[in-house]
Amino acid sequence: MKLLKRLFCNNKEELSPSQELIARSKNVLMPLFEPQQVVPSHGEGCYIYDIQGKRYIDFAAGIAVNALGHNHPVMRDAAREQLDKIIHIPGNYLSEPKVRCAELLTTNSCFDQAFFCNSGAEAIEGAIKLSRKWAYETKGPECNEIIAFENAFHGRTMGAASITNKRSSQPFYAPYIDGIHFAVYNDIQSVEELVSDKTAAIFIEPIQGEGGIIPIEATFLKQLRALCDKKKIALVFDEIQAGMGRTGHFYAYQHHGIEPDIAALAKGLGGGFPIGALVAKKAFGNHFDAGAHGSTYSGNPLGTAISSAVLDHILSPGFLDNVREAGQYLYDGLAQIQADTDLIEDIRGLGLMIGVDFPSVKGADLIPLLQKNGMLATASGKRTLRLTPALIVTKDHIDEALEIIKTTLKEAVE
Repeated sequence: MKLLKRLFCNNKEELSPSQELIARSKNVLMPLFEPQQVVPSHGEGCYIYDIQGKRYIDFAAGIAVNALGHNHPVMRDAAREQLDKIIHIPGNYLSEPKVRCAELLTTNSCFDQAFFCNSGAEAIEGAIKLSRKWAYETKGPECNEIIAFENAFHGRTMGAASITNKRSSQPFYAPYIDGIHFAVYNDIQSVEELVSDKTAAIFIEPIQGEGGIIPIEATFLKQLRALCDKKKIALVFDEIQAGMGRTGHFYAYQHHGIEPDIAALAKGLGGGFPIGALVAKKAFGNHFDAGAHGSTYSGNPLGTAISSAVLDHILSPGFLDNVREAGQYLYDGLAQIQADTDLIEDIRGLGLMIGVDFPSVKGADLIPLLQKNGMLATASGKRTLRLTPALIVTKDHIDEALEIIKTTLKEAVE
């Protein structure tokens, strides 16, 4: 990968604006992220521009966050209108945007109630607490164990990390919360072996995002729902990455028609504005009585006004049809590259959440090469390139991205 090593070398003493900002950041920011060499300045639709003016087609979309792309007028107008009214009120006050956003999430799903928070990790924390409280009150105080899955990712707070199987890779945060067991994804026998009278909930992603874009198998999901019904276990979906239109359905569970009891949402929910939500059927949500949970910023008017505008657009006639069509077009284009070049090993996903594996290069190694050629993407799992463009992506955008991918793959193996 000589090209990769040469990519960002600069023989001049003078730093570029991007390099200068990166250098400044290392003096003041905790070193939790290794900064990308692209420093965005602004965006428009499916494109991002860096602070040097170079344009990139964005197939990362903030890791499946920017559902409507960049600088979308629907979001911009909603934010400006609400900024002129009120930004924040305590969670125990109501606002029209808060109630309306909850109505959009519930009337278009199997869920009855919503609780708003600030992120996906917070939504997962709420789901852990709700499922345990439900089990405590319906099955007994000893029923507090949770089954999650290997290679899953649910967030970085302590509860979310505890069900993310981080114990081996991040032992320095121990002790994690007790009563967590890990099954094998898409393997019902491994789940059955872990179920006991103490099992309160099963947490699962309908598509494993950080685990390498691994879709759930329909038969396994049907068996899992039946097992939860038989044993009276709460089935909790983590739709943080896969929900809000990403798979071509409003909720990812709607792809298979198997309903969870509780779900965690974020990312595309705000289209770029930080907001999360916990949604549940009434039989579960009613166990959250006053004081059992909360958040200072829960459902603040600005966040829910922007979210409502995003959801209105996603739910508008024909929008999700276009997502499904664009996703299939992207998949077919990648399959054509695979057939023509043998440079692609596997393609997986649903809608506009697609993972690609390669026989001789890791997805993470392609990121800087793609950037050089004018495209942004992200890596997932140990070797997967993740493609999650904005849901407004067109066939022309996809054609442009496919051409860059093909060129980059050829360069990577030279």
